[in-house]
Amino acid sequence: MTQKQLPEEFYPLLEELQATDFVLVELTLYLDTHPHDQAAIQQFNEFAHYRHQLKLRVEEYYGPLQQYGNSYSATPWNWNDSPWPWQI
Repeated sequence: MTQKQLPEEFYPLLEELQATDFVLVELTLYLDTHPHDQAAIQQFNEFAHYRHQLKLRVEEYYGPLQQYGNSYSATPWNWNDSPWPWQI
C-alpha cells in the first residue's frame, strides 16, 4: 500500500483536533461530577460543535478518521487509505 503525502496544512489541523479532543475529555470528566454547571455544559457544546467542523476539515486532507458511520467516505471507499493515524 502506498502512503500518500499529506500537505503541511494537515499537521496544524490535526494538532488542533487533538487539543479540542483533550478539552472535551476534560470537560466530560468535570461534568460527570458537576452535572448542573450550565457554563461548563455550554462550553462543552461549543467545543463539540467546533470539533465536528474541524473534523470535517481534517478529513478533507486525510480521509475518514472514524469508522462505523462516524465519518463519510469518498468514492472509491477510502477507509483503508494510508497513512494510518499511528503512521503520522
